[in-house]
Parts: sequence; C-alpha cells; structure tokens
Amino acid sequence: MSSLVVVFPKPEDAKRIRDVCVRHGFDVDAVCTTAAGALSEMNNLDGGIVICGYRLSDMFFTELRECMPAGFEMLLIASNRVLSSVEGSGIMAVSMPLSAFELVNTLSMMQRKAVRRRRRENPRPKARSREEQEIIDNAKALLMERNHMTESEAHRYIQKCSMDNGTNLVETAQMVLTLMSC
Repeated sequence: MSSLVVVFPKPEDAKRIRDVCVRHGFDVDAVCTTAAGALSEMNNLDGGIVICGYRLSDMFFTELRECMPAGFEMLLIASNRVLSSVEGSGIMAVSMPLSAFELVNTLSMMQRKAVRRRRRENPRPKARSREEQEIIDNAKALLMERNHMTESEAHRYIQKCSMDNGTNLVETAQMVLTLMSC
C-alpha cells in the first residue's frame, strides 16, 4: 500500500481528513500544516499520495506539486471554482464540501493505479544468485534420480510445492534436499 501524507494549513482540517482515511482502512504516514514539512516527510518515503488543500501557509498546491519527489501523486481538495482551473493538469481532485465516500473511493482508485504502475515498471523478478540456483538444480537432480522424473517434471514439482506451502522456490528446494537426503 502506498504512503499517505495529509497537508492542510489548519491542523484540525488535516486531522479530520486523517481520521476519515484511518476509519476507512488507510494508513496515514504524516499530517503536516506546511508544504515544507510535507516535502520533508515525502523525502523519507518511497512514494504515495499527498492529500492537500489549495493554499498552504508557505506555498500553493502547484508549487508543492513541482517540488514533490518522484513516485508521489497529488489529491487536491478544493472548491469547484479552483478545481475548474485545474482540469486537464493531471491532478486528481475532490470538491468541497468533502464527501467521505468520494474521498475514500478516489484514494482507492489512486492506490490501485499506483500498484499497477509499479508492477508494470518492475515486471522481472530479481535474479537468483549462483548458490540459490545450485540448490534448485541439486533438488531437481535428486528428484530426477530418486523419483525417475524429467527435469521439467522435477521443476514443476518444486514449483507446485512452493506455491502450496507459500514459500519461495529456493526454500522449497532446500526442504526437498533435507527431506530426501535422510
């Protein structure tokens, strides 16, 4: 789940937004009253969503957006008059008066979009080390020798056991080696 940072000039407004988010299952990482404070918090996080108002005590939302680190999106909460000037800029927005239902649905949509984007950007699993690959190969060789399997059958067997047990392939191969070498 992506990080949430709430930024409003009035602390009570920020706390109300945080409370709505928490009540609906979102984890809020920071509540700030200034854009500088929000930027400081964002630099400690990997990415997420910034929920903010139109005007903060030290800058407007447009300036905050320009300074945000990569991986963050903005959800603007403002009046319809302000939102009409923002259309087409790529900023997600919720109009005032604020509906908790609309806020929660918009946040959910933004988080699903961020998850899809992360998956698209990082489609390849990390490469196995030589030692890990040797463990898998030894487990396959043991299965092939003792159970008269082909290499692909042994590999599929380890994969299936891995999925059934909820462990990764290397751990499962180690279990096969441990159990079959007794």
